Amino acid sequence: MLNQKPTNYLIISLALGCIFIFNTRVLTNTAVAANTNIPITVKQYYLTAVPFVPQAPFGEWKDKRFQDGCEEATSIIAVAWAQKKSLTKTQAKQEMIKIAAYEQKKFGGYADTSAADTLLRIIKGYFNYQRATLKKNITVDDIIAEIKNGYLIIAPFNGQKLKNPYYTAPGPERHMIIIRGYDETKNEFITNDVGTRRGENYRYPKDILFSAIRDYPTGNHQLIKKVEKNIIVVKNN
Repeated sequence: MLNQKPTNYLIISLALGCIFIFNTRVLTNTAVAANTNIPITVKQYYLTAVPFVPQAPFGEWKDKRFQDGCEEATSIIAVAWAQKKSLTKTQAKQEMIKIAAYEQKKFGGYADTSAADTLLRIIKGYFNYQRATLKKNITVDDIIAEIKNGYLIIAPFNGQKLKNPYYTAPGPERHMIIIRGYDETKNEFITNDVGTRRGENYRYPKDILFSAIRDYPTGNHQLIKKVEKNIIVVKNN
């Protein structure tokens, strides 16, 4: 590396300062550690072309369909990604209204749905998208492995443990987020957090995110009796 032309150092430094947008799943870059001749490898596993809209697309937080709409919003994003479709705020809003009406008519409510019911009722039921599975009692390594495989993850959370400064304090007790990448060098998960308009590519430290994963029962703010770490894994076409 010491015999390379100076322009190569410029290219490397510019490359390391950004998120690389390729269709490949594994983004590997080699640089030289400061003041040494030792190569260091930077790995970032990142899914591209994942749409983003907040669950209240135009700030309609007083409307219960959007205030309680994280499951619907994450499902809309995941299916749009899987089917390689674009997604606007207007489209997302219209779809969320339709899903809420569908859930109300078929199941008697739309307030909260567990990971299992989000998969069954919304992704497989409403959208009829079948290339998604429920994974129970997962570990942090399970999440990273699914991301490395190129799959998108929807995870339920105790949002208060995420400590996101953009949430209205103290944060939601029941929340769902898209996990779209993992940065090995920083030990951070890359998410699309529908709970804030600033949620696209929002990063959470690995330990904080995993600790906050907690499934919740279907219903209108039903009592959460235990911690279950379940996720939805979505595969693309």
